[in-house]
Amino acid sequence: MRQHDTLFIGGDWVAPAGTGTIDVISPHTEEVVGRVPDGTPADMDRAVAAARQAFDHGPWPRMTMAERAAVVGRLAEIYASRQAEMAELITLEMGSPITFSQMAQAPQPLGMLQYYAELGKTFPVEEERAGIFGPVVVRREPVGVVAAVVPWNVPQFVIMIKLAPALVAGCTIVVKPAPETPLDSYLLAEMVKEAGIPDGVVNIVAAGREAGEHLVSHPGVDKVAFTGSTAAGRRIAAICGEQLKRCTLELGGKSAAIILDDCDLPSAMGFLSVASMMNNGQACIAQTRILASRNRYDEVVDAVSAMVRSMPVGDPADPATGIGPLVAKRQQERVEDYIRIGIGEGAKPVVGGLERPHDRGWYVAPTVFAGATNEMRIAREEIFGPVLTVIPYEDEADAIKIANDSDYGLAGTVWTADTEHGMDVARQVRAGTYGVNLFMIETSSPFGGYKSSGLGRELGPEGLSAYLEYKSIARLG
Repeated sequence: MRQHDTLFIGGDWVAPAGTGTIDVISPHTEEVVGRVPDGTPADMDRAVAAARQAFDHGPWPRMTMAERAAVVGRLAEIYASRQAEMAELITLEMGSPITFSQMAQAPQPLGMLQYYAELGKTFPVEEERAGIFGPVVVRREPVGVVAAVVPWNVPQFVIMIKLAPALVAGCTIVVKPAPETPLDSYLLAEMVKEAGIPDGVVNIVAAGREAGEHLVSHPGVDKVAFTGSTAAGRRIAAICGEQLKRCTLELGGKSAAIILDDCDLPSAMGFLSVASMMNNGQACIAQTRILASRNRYDEVVDAVSAMVRSMPVGDPADPATGIGPLVAKRQQERVEDYIRIGIGEGAKPVVGGLERPHDRGWYVAPTVFAGATNEMRIAREEIFGPVLTVIPYEDEADAIKIANDSDYGLAGTVWTADTEHGMDVARQVRAGTYGVNLFMIETSSPFGGYKSSGLGRELGPEGLSAYLEYKSIARLG
């Protein structure tokens, strides 16, 4: 069992203020595989104080962006050397199939470090513009102390999507990992220390909701970066609005995959299997509404069903596994409740249903619903599990209308033999990240959502700008 009895604050491993602990339970075996301190509001106070000291008086914000980028580059090199260890750790603590951890859970955070290390070498900190009485200098300065509150589903991805640009910008940061997945953050803290990042620039305190809200509302925090549920995002937005505190919110999704009649289904299913069922369906970007024309509806249902049946359910540490367990018993029960709701609404589970595939572990049978409408709860609410709903449409305009008929607008895809036509469809769907015949989150491009899917953007130059304040300096002559 992996056991830690300290917190990473001020560049050192320090004893927690309280005596509470967090047990990390394997979703596969239901056994305790780790234990860490449960951070308290007092621990958050100490972490914010360390970050505040490092920002107000330390060297980090006063270095050039290029100098900071070089340090982030060193962190990337260290991360690369421990990438396999990180992948295995995430699979252990939250049940992501090891192939997905090796493909995305560890490599994508590394890619973010590498991207921002390069971007920071050339990103313009100052630019001169013409003014009425003389030149005006537009200067970019770090926003200050950042609180990063992250979920359990892709823990390193959501930490790094905030940490990498914040560091290059010159901010200091307090990271609050989710209580389900604190172990990977300890490995990250070891790398931060080895990279030589100054004390107090990065602080990591795993904790529950109470300590998290204390961190978000702390007067010493200048910006909150949050990824998680829309309900929690609304609460954080209210706190930040009351305090006029900057915030970036990446929230839920209910993304639609539009399958046009000219789509080559066998080819599409290979990509859609990842886009819709990645990480055991525990992904805000998952394509969980499959939109098929009435002309090919039965054919699409059969293809999607065959795709899901081809994904073995089992031990996430086994490379042959396609779908592993859900992160917690409460999540298992939540997803099964939605399957019951779908059946009650009149949809038909053509694959899966309520019979569990394994007696031990928090497994749910991967499920495909047919005979569904976009008005059903299973089509409108984020389930966050391996459940897909195939919805018929009349024509292309109807498909776009259904895709847009959602409280969310995070992601989406269109599948067609005509890529240029697919681009026309993509331009009409109100979603922040879209794919034509694939789905990708590109490190160089902004990621975020419309409507209830959040506020602001992460990744790309826009993700770096989110951690900068803009200052205009006018001068005479």
